[in-house]
Amino acid sequence: MSAFGEGAPCWADVSLPDLAAGQRFYGELFGWTFEDQGEQFGHYTLAKLDGKNAAALMGKMDESMPTAWGIHLATADAAKTAAKITEAGGHVVFGPDEIGDTGVLVGAVDPGGSFFGAFQLRGHPGFDVVNVPGAYCWAENHTRDAAAVDAFYETVFGYDGVQVGDGVHFDYKVWSRPGDPEGQLAGRMNSASGGGDEPPAFQVYFVVADCDAAADTVGRLGGRVVMGPEDSPFGRMAVVADDQGARFAIIDVTRRSGSIPGA
Repeated sequence: MSAFGEGAPCWADVSLPDLAAGQRFYGELFGWTFEDQGEQFGHYTLAKLDGKNAAALMGKMDESMPTAWGIHLATADAAKTAAKITEAGGHVVFGPDEIGDTGVLVGAVDPGGSFFGAFQLRGHPGFDVVNVPGAYCWAENHTRDAAAVDAFYETVFGYDGVQVGDGVHFDYKVWSRPGDPEGQLAGRMNSASGGGDEPPAFQVYFVVADCDAAADTVGRLGGRVVMGPEDSPFGRMAVVADDQGARFAIIDVTRRSGSIPGA
């Protein structure tokens, strides 16, 4: 049985045109080592942090696939979740698919246009390590259709949403387990409130020991810094892209300062 509750982020992977280049980049940035799952699974490659499952890299099946990080949300029943996704106004892209003995996966797009996976874990344990340097810590859905997206995840996964900020200049919600505001799962950023023009997507955050040093490493490895580093109440953070264009965020959670706009 999965250790993750319904709708909890349980896994993240990145789709890349060059797996070897991805291993060089993320191996140096996060200290990951890698375990190729073999030709049978398209050389899907587990990323390990001190021997524990931290994330994965996969080769793009075709050129139409985005070079991007993706987040997978846990579900106890992938088939039922696929039906809920459709009923709630989302679109099932693939699945439910049996992925060997690892579990059952559904790929979907929410009404705001963000892709995510719904993963019924079996042999795959999901994240073995989180919230330490080199590991996953947070995901947030960047969308320009906040109302539709909020309603969708409330219906499909039962999320409760707590508004952060004034909802105008800064429109952010923290999604949590039903009836448990301390059981925070992910966030929803209304991109329109900040005047941004970024495409809808889940942004995946990884902890680093020093955000400025990590941002410098990204640049040295051929990636780029999209935003920051900058201070926030949650930590010093930056949005970056790897040397193949996949965006993600890095954050030093020990350096917290400032206040939330409109709070």
